[in-house]
Amino acid sequence: MNEYPLVKFYFEVDWGGTQIGFQEVSGLDIEVEPIEYRQGASPDFTKIKMPGMTKFSNITLKRGSFAGDNEYFDWFNSIQLNTVERRTITISLLNEEGTPAITWKINKAFPIKVQSTDLKAEGNEVAVESIEIAHEGLVIENN
Repeated sequence: MNEYPLVKFYFEVDWGGTQIGFQEVSGLDIEVEPIEYRQGASPDFTKIKMPGMTKFSNITLKRGSFAGDNEYFDWFNSIQLNTVERRTITISLLNEEGTPAITWKINKAFPIKVQSTDLKAEGNEVAVESIEIAHEGLVIENN
């Protein structure tokens, strides 16, 4: 076992597009919604709680804007009524050797929001675009 925890800035994303590094990944959350229940003849005046449906947060990927790169918009524009190109996305937190230590596998992902960079005449930052992704499942593998 390592003496130190993993650093969060050494990661890679395989999103089915060009291998461009991402600046930020957020929304890797899994939540179980509790169900509250009480039968009418219960002598306890409290509800019991049991696990219910699993809920996944939307995932946001942020990266620098590059001239001529329209992959976010092309994927977003693949939405036609009830059809969309769904992808499997793999996000890996890497160890010191560059091999995956923790992997998040996102199933049946599709874009729901694309956000271009804000523009500021007096700014001194890199242009960053983001894409928000909905999905139908998240599996975490701690290697």
